[in-house]
Amino acid sequence: MTALKHIDGAAFCRMVVSGAAAIGNAAQEINELNVFPVPDGDTGINMSMTMNDGVKELDASDKHAGKQAHAFSQGLLRGARGNSGVILSLLFRGFAKYIKTHETISGAAFAAAMAEGVQTAYGAVMKPAEGTILTVCRVSSQRGIEYAAGGTGIDSVIDEMVKCANVALAETVKQNPVLQKAGVVDAGAKGYCYILEGMLAALRGSPVLTANGNSGAVRDSARFSDFSSEEILFGYCTELLIIRPKNDRSDPARLRAFLETCGDSLVFVEDEDIIKIHVHTDNPGRVLAQALAHGELTKIKIENMREQHTEMISVQSAAAAAPKEVMPQAQAAKDYGFVAVCAGEGIETIFHDLGTDSIVQGGQTMNPSTQEILDSIKHINAETVFVLPNNKNIIMAAEQCIPLAEKNVIVIPSRNIPQGVTAMLNFDGSASVEENRAAMTESLDAVTSVMVTAAARDSQFDGNEIAEGDHMALLNGALHFNSPSRGAVLRAVADALAEKEPSYITLYYGDDVGSGELEDTEDMLKTRMPMTSIQSVCGGQPVYSYIISAE
Repeated sequence: MTALKHIDGAAFCRMVVSGAAAIGNAAQEINELNVFPVPDGDTGINMSMTMNDGVKELDASDKHAGKQAHAFSQGLLRGARGNSGVILSLLFRGFAKYIKTHETISGAAFAAAMAEGVQTAYGAVMKPAEGTILTVCRVSSQRGIEYAAGGTGIDSVIDEMVKCANVALAETVKQNPVLQKAGVVDAGAKGYCYILEGMLAALRGSPVLTANGNSGAVRDSARFSDFSSEEILFGYCTELLIIRPKNDRSDPARLRAFLETCGDSLVFVEDEDIIKIHVHTDNPGRVLAQALAHGELTKIKIENMREQHTEMISVQSAAAAAPKEVMPQAQAAKDYGFVAVCAGEGIETIFHDLGTDSIVQGGQTMNPSTQEILDSIKHINAETVFVLPNNKNIIMAAEQCIPLAEKNVIVIPSRNIPQGVTAMLNFDGSASVEENRAAMTESLDAVTSVMVTAAARDSQFDGNEIAEGDHMALLNGALHFNSPSRGAVLRAVADALAEKEPSYITLYYGDDVGSGELEDTEDMLKTRMPMTSIQSVCGGQPVYSYIISAE
C-alpha cells in the first residue's frame, strides 16, 4: 500500500467526524472511568458534545485543510463543555493555529500541530497535572514528530501516535495517586485515544459509525440538516451564511430573537466574521430581509419540506400557528451585569433576587457550553459582566468567554451554590471592578459548603468503600461521610458543622426531600446548634438532596 503523504481539507473533515463518532460511541464507558462517585456524566458526554459542536462547522466542499481546522476549532471553542471539553478545544485551537496556512497536512505537520495544541492547553491550565489528557497528547505528539522525521506517510505517523497514546494512557494509572487508588486510567486521556483512533480509521477508509449506524461522511455544506423528521409546522428549510462587515457593531442577538418568533428548529452560530443560520419558517423572505441588515448573504438554500414529505400538515394550519414578530425590549445600560450557572427553580429565584441578570441552566451532570454562557453575557447591557460558574467543572468553560466577549468579563471561580450566593452578597455597587473581583473571590473561602447526594457507582475513594446508591456528604468538596442511610449522613454533617460554630446556616433542599424529613433535619440542626440561625429554602435542585451553606 502506497504511503499517504498528505491529506486535504475534505479528508480532515472525514477524520474528525469519525473521531466524533468514536468518542460518542464510548461516552458512557468514559463516564464510568470518573473516579469520584458523585453523579457526574461529565467526561465522556462533555467531550462528545464538544466534538459534535466542532463538526457542525465543517464544510467538506472546502479543500483547504487549514481553513477546515480553523472552523473546527471555532466550533469546539464555543461548544466546549466542562474541563475535558475545554482542554479538547484548546488542543485543537493550537493545532489550527499551526496549520492555518497549510492547504494540505503531512504527517510531520500533523504531529507538530498537535504538539502546538499541547503547548496551548498547558498554557491555559492553571495547575496542569501529569497523568491526564495533556500528558497523553504531549507524549504521543512528540513521538509523532520523531517518527515523521523518517519521511513516512501521515497514516503511519498517526498510527504510531495512536500506539504511543495507548501506552501513555496505561501509565496514567501510576502517574496520578487518585487514579492509582481506583485502578483506572484517566477518563479524558481515554477519550483522546478514542478520537485519535477514529481519525486514523477514517484516514484508512473505515470511518467509525455512530451507535445508530450513521456513516462518518461529511456533507457538502455545514451540518445544519441533522434534525428529526417530526411533524412539519413550518414548511421552508432556510439556510444561509452572513458575512459580517469589518468592525460590525450590529447586535446579532436581535436577529436571533426575531428568528425565534418566525419558525422552529433554529440553529444560530456567530463569531466576529460570520453568522450561520438554519431555521424552519413559512416566510423565508422575511428571514433574508432581516439578515441583510447584518451583512452580505451567501450559501443561501431554501427547500420546501412539504414537497419532500407526504406526512405534513397543511400550509394554512402552519401559517395560523406562526407567532407574530415580537422584538425584545431594550435593556437599560448599566455598569455591572451578572450571569450565574445553576439549576432548580428556588435557587434560580435566589440568584435573581440577589441581582443576577441571566441564569444559565446547568450544574453537576449538565455542564453548559462556552457558547451558552457567552450568549447570556452578550444579552446583558453592561460594560462589565461577572460570571459565577458555581461548579468547579464549569469554571474553565466560563473563562473561555473572556477573549470572545466584547465586554469586560470577570469570572469569579465559585465552585458551588453557597459560594456563588456569598459572592453576590459581597458585591458592592459603589466599588471598582477590581475591588469587587477581590472581595467576591476572597469571600468564597469564608463559607462552608456541604453537598449531600447519592453515589452513582461503586467506588473506593480516600480509603472509603462506597456502594452505588450510598448517601454521601461532601464538605468543601471533600468526601466527609457516606452511609446507606441519609439520616446518618445528615447527623454526621450536623456534628461537623457544630464544631465550626456558625452564625448562619441555609439549607437548600431538593425535590426528593419530603416535609417530614425536612422538619427532622431542621430539628436536629437546631438541637446541635441552638445559637445558630437556621433557614430552609426549597431549592428544587437536581442531583443534590441538600446543599448546605454555613457561615
